[in-house]
Amino acid sequence: MIFSNNYSSYPFPSRRVTVFSKNGMVAAAQPLGAQAGLEILKKGGNAVDAAIATAACLTVVEATSNGIGGDAFAIVWMNGKIHGLNASGPAPKALTIDKLKSMGINEIPSYGFIPVTVPGVPSAWIALSKRFGKLPFKEVLAPAIKFAREGYPINPTLAYFWNNAYKVYQSKTSGEEFEEWFKTFAPNGRAPKVGEVWSSENHAKTLEMLADTECNSFYKGDIADKIDAFSRKYGGFIRKSDLENYEPEWVMPLKVNYRGYDVWELPPNGQGMIALEALNILKNFNFRETNSSSIHLQIEAMKLAFADGLKHITDPRFEDIPVNKLLSDDYGKVQSQKIKETAQDYSIKPQTGGTVYLATADKDGNMVSYIQSNYMGFGSGLVVPGTGIALQNRGHTFSLNPKDANALAPGKRTYHTIIPGFLSQGKNPIGPFGVMGGFMQPQGHLQVLMNTIDFKLNPQAAIDAPRWYWVKNKKIKVEQHMPNYIVHELEAMGHEIEIDHSLGLFGRGQIIWRNPETKVLCGGSEPRTDGMIALY
Repeated sequence: MIFSNNYSSYPFPSRRVTVFSKNGMVAAAQPLGAQAGLEILKKGGNAVDAAIATAACLTVVEATSNGIGGDAFAIVWMNGKIHGLNASGPAPKALTIDKLKSMGINEIPSYGFIPVTVPGVPSAWIALSKRFGKLPFKEVLAPAIKFAREGYPINPTLAYFWNNAYKVYQSKTSGEEFEEWFKTFAPNGRAPKVGEVWSSENHAKTLEMLADTECNSFYKGDIADKIDAFSRKYGGFIRKSDLENYEPEWVMPLKVNYRGYDVWELPPNGQGMIALEALNILKNFNFRETNSSSIHLQIEAMKLAFADGLKHITDPRFEDIPVNKLLSDDYGKVQSQKIKETAQDYSIKPQTGGTVYLATADKDGNMVSYIQSNYMGFGSGLVVPGTGIALQNRGHTFSLNPKDANALAPGKRTYHTIIPGFLSQGKNPIGPFGVMGGFMQPQGHLQVLMNTIDFKLNPQAAIDAPRWYWVKNKKIKVEQHMPNYIVHELEAMGHEIEIDHSLGLFGRGQIIWRNPETKVLCGGSEPRTDGMIALY
């Protein structure tokens, strides 16, 4: 039972504690975004309204990791039922492998127009609002508009990532098409510093236009025209027709049962299936405590799951993905028998990215697990002139090998790293959870859930606990507060351990659990960033 009376925290260098509420809760990595969602709850909005408000604010107050020009996914528990939304956009119709090969391109670059895919974020906001929202869409977007126009002071974590991004774009982008990024996000010839106020009038005007047109302007109106013109001017592939033909997709989330709890993830093209497969493997073992043996099993199960995921995950409209087989109990048992007492070598290598995750819950038991991203921080390095919109570079994950499942094709959605998670038990929702951060995400989901279910940690302690990150082959990075004896024992098992001090590598998580008996909400927020839970 995860709702025990044990609310002691893990020995992590933070003073955060699990918080409780009965009326409503919003968890996000940026305090201003969380407070915006809470403001909407207090005005009579539900969990969906609060999620949209927070997500819109995060495009402003955490611009280093997401934006209007990115993609989004959501799992919604509403009125006793679970729903999934895939708002990831496809490759432009004009973008083909043969076209890129003729240009001498053998690997999709990280920056510029080639990796730009159709943004799905605005479509997610309005789809959620129309289906489940209570408040007018304009009212829900109002806090974000205010922050964009009036500005907000930069906090330390944001300043760190902003400065890193500035250095990257300064060194890796050149050409007139990138100038708007520097005008928008480095108006003083540098990244904003801690405590400085940053604002974007263009961003505010765009949000106002989205609010007034219910996002129609983005896909069929003035904003679509600007994206088209920008792309044509600099030899890009995305066109207004790509935007006009796009719709987000409502999907049924996938689940596996892990020790009496249903763990929900969205189906491919997201990588949530990897977390589910790893859990399905690990339920064939018994765990009592976090030690070198339990971490070894987690790592080896994650390798096996990643091997399947990186082989199969792509747009299911283009490829047949054996989801039922990969998530079956029989397959999980077979995979579990492949785990040895020593580290195994797999010739696959996950990559990195940048994302924001948020969770919301209202007094009526409705909950949202929501995630959005531009990928690789700000994305492609391109900002549509006059809009403040940074375009994502999600197409970078496509393969240019026609034989690969995730091979580029016109109108195809690529392998997606961002995944929201949800936990339930029987007919009762337990709540939303997520750990953002590229290919760390299924690894983070696995660790947080096992901390919760197997090791009986409360939400904050489950997030605080030291994490590991499988890099490739036998290479594992661990946080500096991982106990030394565990590190040495893992090394004795053949794992190549590196203690890593990087900010952001190990993901940033949020959790909200709801006790089915008392209806009380309890939550934990990420100490590795400026995370906050707003509640009342």
